[in-house]
Amino acid sequence: MSMKAGQIDKGTALLVKGQPYIVVEREFVNPGKGSAFVRLKMKSPTTGQTLSDTIKSQDTVEDINVEDRDCQYLYQDGELFHFQDANTFEEETVPMATFPDYQYLMKEGDTYRCTFWEDQLLDIQIPSKVVYTVAEAEEAIKGDTVTGATKNAVTDTGLKVRVPIFIKAGEKIRVNTETKEYLERVNS
Repeated sequence: MSMKAGQIDKGTALLVKGQPYIVVEREFVNPGKGSAFVRLKMKSPTTGQTLSDTIKSQDTVEDINVEDRDCQYLYQDGELFHFQDANTFEEETVPMATFPDYQYLMKEGDTYRCTFWEDQLLDIQIPSKVVYTVAEAEEAIKGDTVTGATKNAVTDTGLKVRVPIFIKAGEKIRVNTETKEYLERVNS
């Protein structure tokens, strides 16, 4: 199938030189003079490589039919992420190298929206805000009352994040998964 480059959105799956890519960033540029164009940053789910391209908005690109399915994250074994399809209960795997940061963002037992193309897992949609439990937190330095002072902490998934000095181990915090930044403490 083909579509106009101007119709591409973040998350669109495209076929580039016979390989599937997911659009991770999209910028529409209308220079005033000349033709409008779309600046894309795409990621290959098979190799993890990124590709940047600029396409005139009226040019056509080849998009691919993908299927979104809910999958429960079971575990990782150091090489593969293991999921179970929520409807068929079939196990799906994807190399961890394809999604290098996700081992710290996903929580075992949680369900994620996964994008498939021809039985190949292309994308795992992580919510932009997730609540984690703080597993370790540095001790605050006595007398450090500087507004906005932060310290290092590690969540139960192994995600390293800077938190305000009042956060302690065992507390729940909300984190922006795109920037990996602390947002707020969550009272449960």
